[in-house]
Amino acid sequence: MKQRAWVNYHHLLYFKTIAIEGGIAKAAKKLRLGQPTLSTQLKQFEETIGHELFDRSKRSLQLTEAGRMVLGYASEIFKLGDEMLDSLNDQHFTAAIQVQIGAMDAVPKHLTLKVLHKAQASFDCVVSVSEGHGDELLRELRAHRLDLVLSNYQPPVGESAGFYARCIQRMPVVVCGSAKFSNLKRGFPESLKGQPFVMPSIQSKLRHDVEHFLTLREIKVNTIAEIQDTSLQKLLGTHGDGLIPIALPAAEELLASKELINIGTLQDVHEDLWLIAAQRRIQNPVAAAIMKDFKI
Repeated sequence: MKQRAWVNYHHLLYFKTIAIEGGIAKAAKKLRLGQPTLSTQLKQFEETIGHELFDRSKRSLQLTEAGRMVLGYASEIFKLGDEMLDSLNDQHFTAAIQVQIGAMDAVPKHLTLKVLHKAQASFDCVVSVSEGHGDELLRELRAHRLDLVLSNYQPPVGESAGFYARCIQRMPVVVCGSAKFSNLKRGFPESLKGQPFVMPSIQSKLRHDVEHFLTLREIKVNTIAEIQDTSLQKLLGTHGDGLIPIALPAAEELLASKELINIGTLQDVHEDLWLIAAQRRIQNPVAAAIMKDFKI
């Protein structure tokens, strides 16, 4: 039976410092070690765990897939170590749990706020929220630098291994615009022909669903902008630049204030809201509870 390798935590610290500092020279200066010594220690660590942690084929060191995973674990390990020492030394240690949540740019801000409030109502926790593109956030989630991702699409089939995903809301999609477009309510959706549209970005599922709806009905519109962030999309809509196809909950506040008007609902077009978590040995209790019970 092959003997299990033991993790040398000095090696783990050296690797984490190199990864965070972005190179051996900067890490050596911070750790007050010689560069040759640090390079040797890194090589020994890679040999111990049986994986290369950096891609050395490029000019600068870049983490491999294994390196990103190990960095996620290393960050958790040293954070737990700090908490342990604080607790033992009876410092002003807080029992608040840290939870890192990623939210796609296209997810309405008030829905992200609901998730944050759910976490804080259920646990003594500190919530950090990062916004970004879906691919970027899923990479961070897979590397365990995020505990949970709020997305308007589930992970692609080919990349879904290692993720749990749950749909928490299905939202109807409406076409909204400023008051100058109110006459388009009559004869909707044919009235949309030739009208200016501020579309979601081409990468989004909603964009393809809206275009499919229009194509089936032979409705050609004038796309004047493609926007990833719904906040900017709504801003252009209220300024009268064009019509915006948007999930109804994301527009409700502006509809109530009459800054936008609802021109009509796109039949059979909807946008789903997903919670996504990564499979991991140590689950963040806040993320696990939200993943299990959260509803809108």
